Amino acid sequence: MVSQYSDGTLASGSIGRDFYIPSLTPTGGEKESAQFDAHIKQSRFRFTTNTLLSNEQTITGVLEFDFHTTPDGNERISNSYEPRIRHAFLKYNNWLIGQTWSTFQDVKTLPESVDFIGVTDGTIFARQTMIRYTSGAFEVALENPETTVTPFGGSGRIVADDNSVPDLAARYTLNQPWGHVAIAGLVRQLAYVDKQDGNNIDSDEISYGLSITSKINFGEDDLRVMANIGSGLGRYIGLNAVNSAVLNANNQLESIDVRGFTLAYRHFWAPQWRSTFSYAMLSADNDTDLTGLGVIKQTYSARANLLYSPAPELTFGAEYAYAQKTLESDIDGDMSRLQFSAKYAF
Repeated sequence: MVSQYSDGTLASGSIGRDFYIPSLTPTGGEKESAQFDAHIKQSRFRFTTNTLLSNEQTITGVLEFDFHTTPDGNERISNSYEPRIRHAFLKYNNWLIGQTWSTFQDVKTLPESVDFIGVTDGTIFARQTMIRYTSGAFEVALENPETTVTPFGGSGRIVADDNSVPDLAARYTLNQPWGHVAIAGLVRQLAYVDKQDGNNIDSDEISYGLSITSKINFGEDDLRVMANIGSGLGRYIGLNAVNSAVLNANNQLESIDVRGFTLAYRHFWAPQWRSTFSYAMLSADNDTDLTGLGVIKQTYSARANLLYSPAPELTFGAEYAYAQKTLESDIDGDMSRLQFSAKYAF
């Protein structure tokens, strides 16, 4: 991939040089030369078992890992990177226990992209440990919680980890011959407690989210849509470009409202050739009296790719992406990226 930033650069080893992360687009700096990067971190391995138990019931186990976002490894000599767990769960009857995609996320609406995610800005994206029950088209789960907080006045992120109850997520999916439409809801507790070093912070707040998604088939082509809105969505959308809440002057949490939208159209030019054209945006309603002007007001990205599969198992791809980030101060910066990939699925 070759990346060009209008207002700065990303340092060596930055995760934003591996795939697009909306919050990392530089703003307010000086333009530098383009950056070339090459890596194999998207390489992914999945192991699945299906075992008949002595009670004549079947248990399914899944373990999947790749090499993204791990702290060790560098590009100086060996380019060695550690594996990380993506999914690790078991399924028994209608129950799932373990780590996988959040029930609040509709994986089927993720577009075919050379980038790791693609429509990152407006997409619900989370993997975490949960207990999920599925009955037909309905799913409900208790999932691992985590709260991210903007300090009073801005400047930084507090990862609180003070939740006392799990996040509650539910989804209903209507499958039809033309595709599907789904609606998902999220209710969660935001919590932050800090009694150390003279601090007197002990606050919690209930937040919520709503996600409506659909994949519509037009012969071989398809349109994928996701619309998300909520108060305190935080880490669930845009890879945590906006925190869940901000502390006010009284050390109380106030949730931050966000909206996100994605649109992706895939067109087959020929049986072996296809393209996806996509757009995604995220906007936040920050109370700048609390957050200051250095927080993200909006991000968006647009991309187009061309994919060639000489065989179903093998795909070569090229993709161009343009992205922009705007702060509450109206300072902005953009990224242009040209990316190539080769994938063998076995």
